[in-house]
Amino acid sequence: MFLGMDNRAWTMIGASIGIAFLSAMIGDVLSIKKESRETRFRAEKYEAIILCTFLAIAATVFSKFQQYIGAPMAALIFGVILVNVAPPERFSPGFRAGTAYAGKKYLSMGIVCLGATLSLTDLSQSAFALPLILFNMLLAFLVSNLLGKKIFHVSQNTCTLVGSGTCVCGGTAIATMSPVIKATEEETAYAMTAIFLFDLLSCLSYPYLGIQLGLDQIQFGFLAGTAINDTSSVVAAQETFAALANLKQYSLPATIKVTRTTMILVLVIIFSFLSIERGENQDVSFAKTIWHSVPKFLLLFVAAVTLNTIFSNTLIRDSIFYQQAFRPFFSSGYKFFVTMALAGVGFKIKFKDLFVNGIRPIVLGGCTWFALFLSSLTFAMCFAGYLPN
Repeated sequence: MFLGMDNRAWTMIGASIGIAFLSAMIGDVLSIKKESRETRFRAEKYEAIILCTFLAIAATVFSKFQQYIGAPMAALIFGVILVNVAPPERFSPGFRAGTAYAGKKYLSMGIVCLGATLSLTDLSQSAFALPLILFNMLLAFLVSNLLGKKIFHVSQNTCTLVGSGTCVCGGTAIATMSPVIKATEEETAYAMTAIFLFDLLSCLSYPYLGIQLGLDQIQFGFLAGTAINDTSSVVAAQETFAALANLKQYSLPATIKVTRTTMILVLVIIFSFLSIERGENQDVSFAKTIWHSVPKFLLLFVAAVTLNTIFSNTLIRDSIFYQQAFRPFFSSGYKFFVTMALAGVGFKIKFKDLFVNGIRPIVLGGCTWFALFLSSLTFAMCFAGYLPN
């Protein structure tokens, strides 16, 4: 036992760190970008990854000594504090590339690890959230377009990006939709700012709100899984709620969020079709647009769920390999990869820059976010408690 964790837990964390750095090194070898081969840039990138790793370990240890803040949220807070108190010149392009890599790639690896702890039966529960997800999509676009055009007078593209980011998957949806609707860099920045601000507010407040309202694990799963924008923030809120409610192996919010993330395909198909109808994007293959919009980690997530389903329903489930290696590694790896990712995400949040891109898109994002919060909370309070466990 060391710092609140046994030797097996430290072994799993060590294995996760090894895989994390190996993936980064392989990515650099395969990269065709010139800057990734420059020694200084690469050193700064790995310095950032090492710092995210250290913050993840510190957050994991911190989570063992109290039950109010989960490890992912603690890592997010550590990253936010550092980026806001350290001198700006400390964060070079290479360093920012490293934190961005951690925030994106390690989150994807964590979600794949999550898949290896679930079965196809577990996924069926998230299907009950599909009607709410679809309703929230319609609500988000209705609010963002009505308020955005009639009251805040922002561009159509900004309305679309704010609606997409709020109802599906935050920054990922905005980054995916921007080229589809030919949004400008300014419009994309507006939407990103609005999404990040209320995403941070959600993941910090929802777990405690859920406890105060007496939400059970099913109700909170539907609230967090359908009303928090970004996957990393959903997981942060999930782990904090699990710590507060003393839940073990709790993953319903993240599972629902994965189902919600697949809706990005629906948005891409709809808006690609509209662009073609208007005579735009004629030089872009429709099938190619759809393929590039698919988050590839979702395919690996489904493969991992399928593999675990096979293992858990055969003789392998009683083997030493499955009980002492497969399940412990992916259970620990999921949380640690996500904690590393949240440390990287924290370095994106600079308070002094939040309002640089204009107040109107931020207020629009807040209105859209609040509409989905009310919708999901109403569903959770009225219906989610009656769903099968």
